[in-house]
Amino acid sequence: MASLRDLLEARIALPADLSADGETVLVSSNLTGTMQLYRLPSAGGPLERLTELHEPVVGTFVPGSERVLLQMDEAGNERAQLYLLDPGGEPEPLVHDPRFIHATPCCSRDGRALAYSSNRRNGVDFDIYVRSLESGAERSAYELGGWCDAAGFSPDGRTLAVTRHTELAADNVLLLVDLESGEWVEVAPHDDDAFVGAPAWLPDGRSFLFGTSAGRDTVAIARYDIAAGTSEVVVESGWDLTPLVDDAGEHLLVHENADGYSRLELRDPRTLELRGEVPLPGRGVVSDTVFSGDGRLLAFHFTSPLEPGDIWLHDTGSGQTRRLTTSPSEVPRSRLAEPSLHRFESFDGESVPVFLYEPEDHYPAPVVIWIHGGPEGQLRPIWNALHQYFAARGFAVAAPNVRGSTGYGKRYEHLDDVEKRLDAVRDLASLHEWLETRRGIDASRAVLFGGSYGGYMVLAGLAFHAELWAAGVDIVGISSLATFLENTSDYRRAFREREYGSLERDRELLESVSPITHVDQIRAPLFIVHGANDPRVPLSEAEQLHRELVAREVPCELLVYLDEGHGLQKLKNRLDAYPRVAAFLDEVLLRPFDRNDLAAPRP
Repeated sequence: MASLRDLLEARIALPADLSADGETVLVSSNLTGTMQLYRLPSAGGPLERLTELHEPVVGTFVPGSERVLLQMDEAGNERAQLYLLDPGGEPEPLVHDPRFIHATPCCSRDGRALAYSSNRRNGVDFDIYVRSLESGAERSAYELGGWCDAAGFSPDGRTLAVTRHTELAADNVLLLVDLESGEWVEVAPHDDDAFVGAPAWLPDGRSFLFGTSAGRDTVAIARYDIAAGTSEVVVESGWDLTPLVDDAGEHLLVHENADGYSRLELRDPRTLELRGEVPLPGRGVVSDTVFSGDGRLLAFHFTSPLEPGDIWLHDTGSGQTRRLTTSPSEVPRSRLAEPSLHRFESFDGESVPVFLYEPEDHYPAPVVIWIHGGPEGQLRPIWNALHQYFAARGFAVAAPNVRGSTGYGKRYEHLDDVEKRLDAVRDLASLHEWLETRRGIDASRAVLFGGSYGGYMVLAGLAFHAELWAAGVDIVGISSLATFLENTSDYRRAFREREYGSLERDRELLESVSPITHVDQIRAPLFIVHGANDPRVPLSEAEQLHRELVAREVPCELLVYLDEGHGLQKLKNRLDAYPRVAAFLDEVLLRPFDRNDLAAPRP
């Protein structure tokens, strides 16, 4: 069996960018324990390190040069700053004010202009700024309030796409801003709540393709005609689709998220004729897709439950796909487990998907219920070191996509909004009931494990269905939706109120569905991990629950990392935290256990 340390130390590599000629790949890898940048010839060879910084970085090439545009925050505070890196040099500050966030940077195709979003005007609203990379001159391009992101320049650089979140849950609009006049138009206006994605431009700039769920349940690909100001759906399936077009307009990549698994196909971007599928190295998930400028090469990251994740290159001419990086790993693939996909019926008849790892022996097996964050998120079949560790230790792992998850259409995504919040928690109880019917699983030894919103679900499960769960592990979770909204970063409050409810209108509801309101019901041992610099879920959410549980003599441990924010990004901290979590679960789940102990009143 691979050790937990070996599993956690398995490295990954992602393609951050491809040079225009396709000769060089900008690689993002955690070889040093945090994500840093490297250069690598697309023909293969050794990695050339570009950054060796104390914090994780992300970056892209500045078009037409070898310079790299970097983005980095401090100790997980998410206040990203922008830097320029010349080959062989050190990062130089480009847009730098540590009081504020500078996000979604993108360059024009000629490499002369940079667009980004920032909340520096008032600390709340994200405006869009455009900066000349030649002169340093900068101006505000869009300043109408709300949360906006820069979504890319048109091929001629005269128009900037901007996405803006609205007041409706899971809804945004796509705007085209004329950078000379400042005027803007909305692409595909809609009355329903809908996702509208960034443009995949055709090279003449007269039209582009984009993903949208306007007027439909799942995300299809539509074409927008600039002159006519109209759009129509041109590619659709029963699953969400994402388009990508190379700068030369040679290929349209359609990425389908089919029940969590990736499927890639190439089409003609004008006629939409299918040219064939991009072969993948297995069943898993593709991310970080990027074309070379001429469309000759497609780079992507592939991961699966059996693969930590590396970079693959597809030659669109020959149709061949080859592995470009092989990241260090001491984990033998033959000893890894692959989950099977199931569906269980919840309390109201809703069908809920769940990935299930079942150990080959060690019956009957305790079970870890792994709950993803979001809630606008989806657990997909990717590498997870802890899943593999628990499975190897003889645990089952059940990873559901409870109602409210993305990837299954808008109807499903909205099933947990506001007053329906606890229906998602009831999904966990229904999952427990389903697991009781599975041969070889001991549902009396079931533990809830989740991060962020998944942490809220852990705590809510322990509070509202205390008799079902043997323990909980909460990573940066929410203990009170009311105090979370009061204390989260100002710029996030309105964005999160769309999903959870408003402090002004829904406080009574928010408090009623908060685990800390029902803390007297929590009986199971709890392990909490939090980052001191978390700008999303403040550390106070963990501290207040820990304080209440300790006062009630419920076993509860709180582990705080001073150099982390919303989750554990640094390998040294993961190597410290997760063995302690594993030891906690060993103690709780592998000792003789009587579920009736949880239902008994305290003396």
